[in-house]
Amino acid sequence: MKNRVIKRIFLVLLGVILLVGTSGFKSDFFAIAKQIEIFTTLFKELNMNYVDETNPAQLMDTAIKAMLEDLDPYTNYWNEQDVEAARMNTAGEYQGIGAAVRISRDRFTILETYKDFPADKAGLKPGDEIIKIGGILVSDFKEDAGELLNGAPNTNITLEYVRQGKTQTTTLTRGTIALKAVPFYELLEDKTGYIVLSRFNSNASSETIKALKDLQSRGAEKIILDLRGNPGGLLSEAILVSNIFLDKGQLITSTRSVIDKYNQQYFTPKEPINTKIPLAVIIDGRSASASEIVAGAIQDLDRGVIIGARSFGKGLVQRPKELVYGTQLKLTISRYYTPSGRCIQALDYRSRDKDGNALRIESENYNEFKTKSGRSVYDGGGILPDIQLKTSEFNPITNALLKHQAIFDFATEYYYSHSLENPENFRFTEADYNVFKQFLKKTNFSYETETESQLKEVLTAANEEGLDKEISAHYNQMITGIEKSKNAEIDNKREEIISLLTDEIIKRYFYQEGLYEYYLKQDPEILEARGVLGNPTKYAGILK
Repeated sequence: MKNRVIKRIFLVLLGVILLVGTSGFKSDFFAIAKQIEIFTTLFKELNMNYVDETNPAQLMDTAIKAMLEDLDPYTNYWNEQDVEAARMNTAGEYQGIGAAVRISRDRFTILETYKDFPADKAGLKPGDEIIKIGGILVSDFKEDAGELLNGAPNTNITLEYVRQGKTQTTTLTRGTIALKAVPFYELLEDKTGYIVLSRFNSNASSETIKALKDLQSRGAEKIILDLRGNPGGLLSEAILVSNIFLDKGQLITSTRSVIDKYNQQYFTPKEPINTKIPLAVIIDGRSASASEIVAGAIQDLDRGVIIGARSFGKGLVQRPKELVYGTQLKLTISRYYTPSGRCIQALDYRSRDKDGNALRIESENYNEFKTKSGRSVYDGGGILPDIQLKTSEFNPITNALLKHQAIFDFATEYYYSHSLENPENFRFTEADYNVFKQFLKKTNFSYETETESQLKEVLTAANEEGLDKEISAHYNQMITGIEKSKNAEIDNKREEIISLLTDEIIKRYFYQEGLYEYYLKQDPEILEARGVLGNPTKYAGILK
């Protein structure tokens, strides 16, 4: 059996050699063939002679991932399940349970349920930890536990889950899940149309056009396009969404690479829907990729005002390459540039610190570019809004709270201890914020700053050189000072943190739809956008 696996992998690698040889790849053919031959020889000897039984598939998976890890986080190897998940994300629908989930080694946690979809109908709530799927313990399942949920529409599966320390059981009926690109749009009383574009799947442009036309038919005279939290998706859809507001033939983005065939320019291919209607685009630190292409084009061509916080800064373009046995290589092939020539990539994966972390491009190294009307814009770190608001910002403390699930876990606790009848009545008060700070202490929330990390390295070096006694007092004093500063950050970044808490809490009671309804009355970014769009002099002044 082992020899057959090795032979199959050798044939795959031989195919790679032939592919490389016939594709005009830039590297020297002999050097590539030599390294692959070395690897296949090593792989064969390892599997045939290692002291313990080996798993060839796991070894190969580890080898591939370790090789790609040295490049960038977007160049990935996808097995068959990963390929299917990616197809779902860019398609209009898929078979599933209608919930966002977090899968760890022994836990399967519901993060969000979508209204009236299978998980919601089965009574599941955010924070529920599924421990058994169809009688199989999640902790015992060695593969992706999410696979246990797959199945044909209208088939049932029994789930056992833990909620607030109590184990419960439910039966879930699988269904077809529609992935809406535009989950919400509404006409406001001041004739402002509000459109949420949450993902760039294959329906992004068609759904945005439908929403815009409907809003215009109802009297919309201004438009807010909300791209907050939109992680991107299809480049083609980013071009078409931009095309809605921009004339045919406008350059939206260009891609550049050392591979000539990937050096391309992308222009709007169709007649627009409306190039005159005043437009505000809202972005934040989680607006990435295709979202940044749209926001960058709108800004560079002076078509609308950008509001919020600096976007994520992903200026790298990926393309899936078919491999064998249903697998793919998701490969970074180029960098994309906005119409003015900006590359908004924030991290330089070619330059790394001693721990192997990619270095962020410093602001002093940003380059200046000009928009169509001559406004100054800069590269190197995402799209910087024309109007910046703190409530959209992401900084070390808010990122740490999100990473450690502190916002999510507090919202779960809040949901089971408070009642809320109407989203419009919700206010996260000063008393609530004090309870949140106590929650952080109770759950021992902590995070390490870059300064702390570097100080630990200094102390380690001092220990090795026998100087630790001389500097330990100063070290402890500095660590104490950093802890005080970190505690102060909880209060200094209160606006940003309350914004995240509010979002998570509102969704618990009223789903995503209720959150958007709440936004219309209370959200600082929407209020700012409405103010700018309602002041033609200010709007025109920003764009000139």
